[in-house]
Amino acid sequence: MNKGFVPDLILKGNNSLIYIDPPFATGADFSFTAQIGDSDLEVAKEQSIIEEKAYRDTWGRGIESYLEMLAPRLSVLRELLSEAGSIYLHIGPNVNHLVRSLLDDIFSHESFQREIIWQRVTARSHGNYYPATHDSILFYTKSDDPVWNQQYTPVRQELVASHYTYVEEKTGRRYTLDNCLNQNKDRPNLRYEFNGHTRTWRWTKERMNELLEAGRIIYTSSGMPRYKRYLDESKGVPLQSVWTEIRPVNSQATEDTGYDTQKPEALLERIVASSSVPESIVLDCFCGSGTTLVVAEKLGRRWIGCDLSRFAIHTTRKRLLGIEGCKPFEILNLGKYERQYWQGATFGSKGKTITEQALYEYLAFILKLYGAQPLVGLAHLHGKKGKAMIHIGAVAVTIDEINAAVAECVQVRQTELHVLGWEWEMGLYDLMVAEAKQQGVRLLLLQIPREVMEQQAVDKGDIQFFELAYLEVAIGKPGKLTATVTLKDFVIPNTELIPEEVRSKVKKWSDYIDYWAVDWQFQNDTFMQNWVTYRTRRDRNLALTSDPHTYNRPGHYQVLVKVVDIFGNGTSQAFDVEVQ
Repeated sequence: MNKGFVPDLILKGNNSLIYIDPPFATGADFSFTAQIGDSDLEVAKEQSIIEEKAYRDTWGRGIESYLEMLAPRLSVLRELLSEAGSIYLHIGPNVNHLVRSLLDDIFSHESFQREIIWQRVTARSHGNYYPATHDSILFYTKSDDPVWNQQYTPVRQELVASHYTYVEEKTGRRYTLDNCLNQNKDRPNLRYEFNGHTRTWRWTKERMNELLEAGRIIYTSSGMPRYKRYLDESKGVPLQSVWTEIRPVNSQATEDTGYDTQKPEALLERIVASSSVPESIVLDCFCGSGTTLVVAEKLGRRWIGCDLSRFAIHTTRKRLLGIEGCKPFEILNLGKYERQYWQGATFGSKGKTITEQALYEYLAFILKLYGAQPLVGLAHLHGKKGKAMIHIGAVAVTIDEINAAVAECVQVRQTELHVLGWEWEMGLYDLMVAEAKQQGVRLLLLQIPREVMEQQAVDKGDIQFFELAYLEVAIGKPGKLTATVTLKDFVIPNTELIPEEVRSKVKKWSDYIDYWAVDWQFQNDTFMQNWVTYRTRRDRNLALTSDPHTYNRPGHYQVLVKVVDIFGNGTSQAFDVEVQ
């Protein structure tokens, strides 16, 4: 799964199937309903500033800005497709014709294969004109030889009743009598006499005799041969382009996640099964609630999903974890790559190296957004806000970096330090706050928000720096070579910024937690989810103590605990464990 960074698998020409369901004027596309704690209480979460900006960029000038957003993405997606690849674009009827013209321009008119009509609802009441009850799925291929696996729908009961009218007495098998004639009469090799009738037959004479021996050819009263076609041998009816029997996800469905634009798995099963094979790569860069990825996983495909919304990524993660035997997957963040590009474009840094002038402008910019004044002549303290000294961290703030800033605070006799950072070395919160306090410095760690990279948010003054969430954990050792983790406390700072309707429903600290997991042997690289617990819409229980983990041998280990709150925000801390 992916939140923006492009791994090797997504590189040009590797993707066999792309399905996208880009938002089409649905309103607050990034808002969602979150459940609180172990109850069934729900609250609506409005879109964040960056999500609101994404929506403004998409629909700010109506269909014009929507098409401007979509066009460059489709051009990139075409390059990402393999030569045997296909793309399915799910779109509403109100913009279908315009998006199809865009696809014709980018993929070519000859690459258009079909417009699939999905009837979402059977009937609606709507004023003075025809209600819209369907979506369109535009199907294009990159070449004239794409991956294709014919899918079938079951034979309708009315067809069974009208055509499969015969039943064998001994076996009870239902069958119909089918034509043995060839529709293409220009086949001289298939024209011969059979039981007194000279015709152009469907099979060779040898094959007809084999079928007769097997009891699959019977004669009518006129002596004309007919083929006995069993109902239980029928694959069904080849899948057509109008899909009327797949219902949308409702609140009672077992697959329901509460995500407004969630598509049913049955819809994606048809697409993934038709245009990919096991081990193919399936890409969905508007993955939302993750239906495409869930279906791809169940069908044995590899997959990549991207989304701007943290909540979408978290919803998808939980759905994938609920699949029995789900293969390991990574969640990657755009992070430093986005910042690197932004710094270069905004402050003129060269490649991965930021020049001295660019660094000065960058620090002054962040200080201004935080409401602080720049300082000169100090090595680790970059500014001052009221009585507090300010340090702006590097790409990932380290313990050594904070120690140096605290030491400089002590040197210049300052008692309060605010450290602003993008990313943080694991496990430094408790350690650094306590260490700084011993030296007489009140330490505050604050997150630099992504919104600083959005000019509209900067111009509006929509920038807020939040304290890191606080996580308290107890490591237990119930037996030899074993350890457990118990969550003792979780605090989201600045709770006054959380809507009152949410805070009023929170009865205990664990109500803010939606998921937590443990990596028992963290290696300072990829988080490996060895144990996990999380809430679902139907099971609101959350274990606060992990199952015991048994190590192979005594020694020193690092345990990483990852917590995701009900808004989709993650907090991680590492803890040292000595196992005997």
